[in-house]
Amino acid sequence: MPPRIPVTEDQIDRVVSEFYARVRAHPALGPVFGAHIDDWPTHEEKIGRFWRNALLLQRCYDGNPMQVHRAAGNVKAQHFPVWLSLFDAVLDQELPQPLAQAWSALAHRIGRGLSYGLPSEQGAPKLPYLGEAWVKKSPLPATGDR
Repeated sequence: MPPRIPVTEDQIDRVVSEFYARVRAHPALGPVFGAHIDDWPTHEEKIGRFWRNALLLQRCYDGNPMQVHRAAGNVKAQHFPVWLSLFDAVLDQELPQPLAQAWSALAHRIGRGLSYGLPSEQGAPKLPYLGEAWVKKSPLPATGDR
């Protein structure tokens, strides 16, 4: 079966590593993750397997992200727009635009699903439209240009 998105394992590893470097330094997300993760290399390897499963269809991840995020207790729906913003910035930095856009769209779908199952603060912003940042970056060509 061909991959869902034709990234390499090395690209997945780079994205995961750079993303978690940014998460650890982030004032809102760093403490949320830091409360649960003592061994960052092991966590990054697990998340690498998650993305290999989702992108390359390798069937190497058997976790339950919704259950883990719910059980954490300090993960809220409003964290996902921040998470996705950081993730999109890393994708944009590490990958060619078509691969970054495709992976971003999948990440936004996953993030939307996860955020629906988590508590939200009253008045917290809704998760942005799937791929909204990319629509703004690369508008479709005019009808005559197709």
